[in-house]
Amino acid sequence: MKLVPGNLSLAQLERIYRGALVEIDRGCRSAVERAAAIVAQAAGGRAPVYGVNTGFGKLASIRIDAGDTERLQRNLILSHSAGVGPPLDADVVRLIMALKMVSLGRGASGVRWQVIELLQQMLARGVLPVIPAQGSVGASGDLAPLAHMAAVMIGEGQAIFDGTVMDGAGALSQAGLHPIRLGPKEGLALINGTQVSTALALAGLFDGWRVAVTSVTTGALATEAAMGSGAPFRAEIHALRGQPGQIAVAATLREMLTGSEIRESHRDGDERVQDPYCIRCQPQVAGAALDIMRQAARVLEIEANAVTDNPLVLDDGSIVSGGNFHAEPVGFAADQIAMALSELGAIAQRRISLLVDPALSFGLPAFLSPDPGLNSGLMIAEVTSAALMSENKALANPRVIDSTPTSANQEDHVSMACHGARRLGEMVENLAGIIAIEALAGVQGIELRAPLKTSPTLAAHMETLRSHVPALGQDRQISPDIAQARKLVRDGALLPRPAIRLEG
Repeated sequence: MKLVPGNLSLAQLERIYRGALVEIDRGCRSAVERAAAIVAQAAGGRAPVYGVNTGFGKLASIRIDAGDTERLQRNLILSHSAGVGPPLDADVVRLIMALKMVSLGRGASGVRWQVIELLQQMLARGVLPVIPAQGSVGASGDLAPLAHMAAVMIGEGQAIFDGTVMDGAGALSQAGLHPIRLGPKEGLALINGTQVSTALALAGLFDGWRVAVTSVTTGALATEAAMGSGAPFRAEIHALRGQPGQIAVAATLREMLTGSEIRESHRDGDERVQDPYCIRCQPQVAGAALDIMRQAARVLEIEANAVTDNPLVLDDGSIVSGGNFHAEPVGFAADQIAMALSELGAIAQRRISLLVDPALSFGLPAFLSPDPGLNSGLMIAEVTSAALMSENKALANPRVIDSTPTSANQEDHVSMACHGARRLGEMVENLAGIIAIEALAGVQGIELRAPLKTSPTLAAHMETLRSHVPALGQDRQISPDIAQARKLVRDGALLPRPAIRLEG
């Protein structure tokens, strides 16, 4: 897939995250080389230019001799390789490298073409730096994690090649590549930027969206199992409000419930006047969550195309120090996604609770067991869903408001975007567990309504689940069932067709 700097779409970004091979559009080379020439000239001049012939951060007032330029950049990479914690997943690392490559390709960072070429070749040949997950506060760029990426490029650090962790120089050598000797500003351009925070937020967005939309399917299953009314999903109701996510969710629910014998069986004579909000307000809640995720997606799409290092080479040839490295937009977007994931889990958990409670489920046996008492059915599966919901509520607390001064107060306000984005991975896994349990409960509940049949659409989803998880009769260990259902959720096997699109 050819990447045009400044013009990546969400669909392209997701393809990169899912493992697509990429190459940069060479049409950007002239702009890259123009900026590199300007930086090289500045490095040999008398005027101080931040990061080119000065120290960094609080040390910016210290002039560096022209003969020490390479050493300055190398020392920067080594000293900033201070990350801790488990390594980031390979798919996230690939996305980080691609984002850095296209950002440098905008021609405002002042690096030579060889730097971009090495990143591209490392991606093509499978040399993936080992990047510790912790160490960035999301301002002045994701300095520590990006330094671990850059360290491999200069033959230091660690990388994974052919499934083996090895030193950076060895990984490059085995891949037929050579370490690069950094020129003026190149180390700074590599580690200054929001690419780690952005990649982690995009990963949470892409995986979270798949689970979020799948919750519409499991919500429909739960509605059927509870003999809920389809009237609240009528198009006219949602058109009167006009919120696009709400309209899309209601339309999907209507389509999935069409042709259901269960729904027709209680149109008349049902003593219930209204369903609980977790059934009735699905379009309003899930739709709002999807709209918020779309808003965050737009911010992240812009950020993925941005130049976020410092200083920048502008069109007039000047080299100007600014603050594009501050990841505040990413931090806000990550917090938005976190709140959406939490709310989707909260309403799904209430539907699970409704289905296992004989006082609320309109005739279903306790805990959805065909023989309750001797068997506990899905009793503790519901408790597990509550535990996962509560974890996500805590994780959804905003991170971007938690600033602290760093670097001797030079960097006195930071975004905390990196761990704000990283926590989305845990939240997606928790939500996938909740949605998996709702799928198990919904399908079990519909089967207990036999001989009444559900809609053809939901019957197909039930068949998908039952091909991996048998119906629950006598008690058995439930964890393997949840794991199988969770895998289906994460893989998109239970998505509504057509699925609600992120870019829609």
